Amino acid sequence: QVQLVESGGGLVQAGRSLRLSCAASGRTTSRHAMGWFRQAPGKERVFVACVSSSGSFTLYADSVKGRFTISRDNAKNTVYLQMNSLKPEDTAIYYCAKAKYSDANADREYEYDYWGQGTQVTVSS
Repeated sequence: QVQLVESGGGLVQAGRSLRLSCAASGRTTSRHAMGWFRQAPGKERVFVACVSSSGSFTLYADSVKGRFTISRDNAKNTVYLQMNSLKPEDTAIYYCAKAKYSDANADREYEYDYWGQGTQVTVSS
């Protein structure tokens, strides 16, 4: 079993930054890719970013490319999402998830087997 707990969400003005963290416990996640998804009000949950097990390879949704950076610290069993130049359309609940595989091309929900409870990010204009 793996437990994932997100933190770092909050209310921020457009143009500012936030860093989300996802701490894993129970079993190491160092052999698996990790991802972030988000769900805006009234919309389906969508892929945001993924990082390979080594941290060397990443994948981003077009909507966040160039503004968000995903990274991981396997020694701390933690994944991060640095979000810069935030926009009101980034408002959503952000979920951390553990992929079933090690590579960083997992952008579909079925490729993940453990999920956190989510953290709210609200960007005001």
